[in-house]
Amino acid sequence: MESRTRGLRPIVPLSYRRFAGAIADVWRVHGGRGGGGFYIAPDPRVVIFLDESPPPMALRTSETATEHRGVQGLYIPAGVPLWSRMETAREMMHLDFHLEAGALQQRLAHSGVHADLTRPRMIGPGADLVALGRIAAAEVCTPRRGEMMLDGLLRAALAEFFDTVPQREPMAQGGLSPYQFGQIERHLRANLHRRVGVAELAEVAGLSGSWFAHCFRRDRNETPQRWQARIRLEAAREMIETSTLPMAEIAHATGFADQAHLSRQFRAMYGIPPSVWRRRGIQPA
Repeated sequence: MESRTRGLRPIVPLSYRRFAGAIADVWRVHGGRGGGGFYIAPDPRVVIFLDESPPPMALRTSETATEHRGVQGLYIPAGVPLWSRMETAREMMHLDFHLEAGALQQRLAHSGVHADLTRPRMIGPGADLVALGRIAAAEVCTPRRGEMMLDGLLRAALAEFFDTVPQREPMAQGGLSPYQFGQIERHLRANLHRRVGVAELAEVAGLSGSWFAHCFRRDRNETPQRWQARIRLEAAREMIETSTLPMAEIAHATGFADQAHLSRQFRAMYGIPPSVWRRRGIQPA
């Protein structure tokens, strides 16, 4: 995370805790009038101000955006900048959840929530959000229970930011919805460099492993493993056509054990080795 601050002085040392694809940290600072900062992070995050009333702070997510005041909590997507400015001096305490994108998507998918995770969200004063945040902050500062409690509090806090009424999409005879299939395809493409098991894909879809495999075979007319192999080969073929990377690097980037493994699988699908495909400059029909 990149941050540049001014006029913000920590009162106590930072407390933090890692759990299940997330980091929770608790800050208590004194903000002088005119103090504030600029923040941008590669992962999405949720911030909850823990005092009874929101801090006297103006917030905006672009240099030309309207400033928001009276904010008790905010969700900031990955890569979205945030500017803050204190309008009067005050001590304040806040809890930040830094989330891996996949972990956030999985938590929402389990509840059937289809949310636009690219849009910042800011919410005003709310006793429920403050209460959840305070309990979570206490657990971060003085751990007494396992990850389940902190994860449950994070999920409850997310419900304050996102519409948690499941948006049921029509399913073909009880199979995978277009939303679920899109989620698993995005997850696979973001993780082509490593092994992604059926159980992991099922978790992203919010289904049990056996039911996911059954629905996938019925809806797509192929197994999840065969579909995954095809996606990896298509990605490798595109890299072969559009880059000068060595075959060993392409194999690694697309999740094959080595260059020989890629070559065997490529030849089985396309009829010729990848090196010949590159030399001939073949484009798919």
